[in-house]
Amino acid sequence: MGSGPTIGVLALQGDVREHRAMLEACGVASRAVRRPAELDGLDGIVLPGGESTTMYKLARTFDLFEPLRSALRDGLPAFGTCAGMIMLADHIEAGIVGQETFGGLDVVVRRNAFGRQVDSFEEPVEFTPSWAEPFTFPATFIRAPWVEKVGDGVEIVARAATADGGDRIVGVRRGCLLATSFHPEITGDARIHQLFVDLVTAR
Repeated sequence: MGSGPTIGVLALQGDVREHRAMLEACGVASRAVRRPAELDGLDGIVLPGGESTTMYKLARTFDLFEPLRSALRDGLPAFGTCAGMIMLADHIEAGIVGQETFGGLDVVVRRNAFGRQVDSFEEPVEFTPSWAEPFTFPATFIRAPWVEKVGDGVEIVARAATADGGDRIVGVRRGCLLATSFHPEITGDARIHQLFVDLVTAR
């Protein structure tokens, strides 16, 4: 991969292989991250979909929670998808008692907002990043959260239509932190991963 960035994928649980394949399609090196030492030398990290409560418990078990939280506070770029979005949120609705997040995004995220596994669906969403041309993306939602509130400095980059004729926020960005409610890693479409790589390389 030459002198390009190295991006980690949190490998405690979730779509690790799929994210690494997308990063490879973007031409960057990737590394599975399970231990604190594996954060060393990273230019960014992906927090995959999965189960957010399991993710934070395993991060505690592997002594990774505080080192990763600290790295994010120190400016490590991160891209969270589905459960990864929850883990980047400063505030959770409908979480379990005592559920913790790494934080960094000043948003309120509602866990499992779109329903259970059987309520999974696909919907094209308009992705409107300020640092690139907008495009339509084939989003897949699986037990997905949505963003109920955003704080100052948080850019809304995607919304999804709801059954009641409204819409919900499903993509946000603040600085070098990017998060989506949906799973771009399972679509075969690497455009959102490339946008994250662009944020990493622009620093």
